[in-house]
Amino acid sequence: MDLQGLLSALVTPFTADGAEIDEQGLRALVDRQIDEGVHGVIPCGSTGEFTTLTNDERRLVTEIVIDQTAGRVPVVPHIGALTAGEAIALGKHAEQKGADAVLTVAPFYEPLTPDDAMNYHRSVAGALSVPSMIYNIPIATGVNIDPELIGQLAREVEQIKYIKDTSLDMHQAGILIQEYGDVVKTFVGLDTFYLVSLVAGGAGAINGAANVVAPELVAIWNAVQAGDIDRARQVWDVVYPVLRFLTEVPYVAGVKAGLDLIGRSAGDPRLPVSPIPAEAREALDAALKRVAAA
Repeated sequence: MDLQGLLSALVTPFTADGAEIDEQGLRALVDRQIDEGVHGVIPCGSTGEFTTLTNDERRLVTEIVIDQTAGRVPVVPHIGALTAGEAIALGKHAEQKGADAVLTVAPFYEPLTPDDAMNYHRSVAGALSVPSMIYNIPIATGVNIDPELIGQLAREVEQIKYIKDTSLDMHQAGILIQEYGDVVKTFVGLDTFYLVSLVAGGAGAINGAANVVAPELVAIWNAVQAGDIDRARQVWDVVYPVLRFLTEVPYVAGVKAGLDLIGRSAGDPRLPVSPIPAEAREALDAALKRVAAA
């Protein structure tokens, strides 16, 4: 199993009161995403509101997604937690249930040095048998793991095979792709870097907007793989305003609003995140209508 292409960072559908996981909604989302052509799915990530889920809920979501996917595409649960032990426990559960790989983020409360983050990733990945993807998101963790350290980790720990780079720095992503591609495959996590990262040779992207505009994002991947950059740019010009919009609002709230606007509601985000305001919702609606009309 080698991850590549568009991996959808799945939202977590909730019941109307936000109290429970909407299992049928989650199963329907998985089926739609696969039908729309995504190359893999990531439950319990940032877009999946993992910080608002109990560990029991995270296990439940992982089990539902693995069951519903039924081997059609890879499943890569996010297992990041505030302690290595907690992350390892979530990772072992994911392994037992049939996950293809896991995604891990450094703890995001105590200030960490890059060495601290590396030790955490060594410990978690080394305790598991499935491949591990490091999630580098300095805006959330407060620490950036630079390309040289990522390369070092991948050489030291056999299970570390992928990096999700959400450093918001295409220069850093470019170094990972160009100079460390022999030891680690790079997936860019910022939606607005999607096209440029693919053209640069990235292995793919992890994209929460795929919940809403997967067909267009898959079309861009297919065009780049076929060497048809003009076609990729045509689709990009249509979908970019949606991706750009999502960078200007609380991301999960924007994605869930988008799902509601296209008739696939997954409920509101859980607190502390609130739904986007009416004027922002109107702007997103207009952008999505332009995508639908293209």
